[in-house]
Amino acid sequence: MSATPESPPGARPAADGAAGDAVVPGANGGGTPKRDPLVVGLVKLARPKQWAKNVLVFAAPAAAGVLDNRQWAVDALIAFAAFCLAASGTYYINDARDVEADRLHPKKRRRPVASGSVSVPVAYAGGAVLLAAAMAVALAVNGNLALTVGGYIALTTAYSSVLKHVAVVDLVAVAAGFVLRAVAGAAATDIPISDWFFIVTSFGALFMISGKRAAEAKEMGEGATDFRSVLAAYSPTYTAYLRAVSSGAVLVAYCLWAFEKAEATVSSPTIPWYQLSILPFVMAVLRYALVLDQGRGSAPEEIVLRDRPLQLIGIAWVAVFTIGVYTA
Repeated sequence: MSATPESPPGARPAADGAAGDAVVPGANGGGTPKRDPLVVGLVKLARPKQWAKNVLVFAAPAAAGVLDNRQWAVDALIAFAAFCLAASGTYYINDARDVEADRLHPKKRRRPVASGSVSVPVAYAGGAVLLAAAMAVALAVNGNLALTVGGYIALTTAYSSVLKHVAVVDLVAVAAGFVLRAVAGAAATDIPISDWFFIVTSFGALFMISGKRAAEAKEMGEGATDFRSVLAAYSPTYTAYLRAVSSGAVLVAYCLWAFEKAEATVSSPTIPWYQLSILPFVMAVLRYALVLDQGRGSAPEEIVLRDRPLQLIGIAWVAVFTIGVYTA
């Protein structure tokens, strides 16, 4: 999505933000974000929409077909809650760190800390409380989950402090955060992770993040490096190369994983469900690649929540794969 031009003096501000992102006229004719009440700001700062990423926690136990076991399902739900708390805590701290850069971004300047709804000290304190709660919730399941959540917190903290300024390393660090989500589900339910599952998750995350960086650069234009300095290192051709390599790897790895799952079945089903799941999976990757090519990948969670064809393809994949799991 491209940035909306600022309104001329006296003009009515354009509604270029999401619902609830009110804008009031500024002295220079631009838009100044309206401050929300503190409670509303704290909720927005937690970014509930971003919790959709934590659904990856259910990937490993779902693929293993253990979510119909009540205890394991509860453990996976607790792992999901722990990651939601951890993610929100890191958002609090990251927004406090990046307050000046966010004020340069056409959309992120409406975030609670950047707009002044939540003060920087309150954001830091709230983030610390949420991170402590995440660790406590994870420990309620087992030590392995706590280690995974702790690793995620350490990684995101290092990313916010140093890693986001180092080209390529920043991509791998963000992708690793998604991999840790998938590992958390396995840790919570004591499910072993397939090598191919790990590769699919890793390269799938890298594919998404490379598209996010390309979309950010396109969206911000000449001001991209003011918002995120590392974007200067990523040319359109380089991010296109990353998308090609990572998408190719994820497609090959998924095909091999699907055939491995099929060979591991106790009784061969009449219909090869695992192999058939390759078709909707490939369609989903190609659809997402199209969205990225159109420059709409700066907010992956919005793509998942709003792109109807991608949602329908995803539902088809879940249905076919689930049948494969429970008929094996």
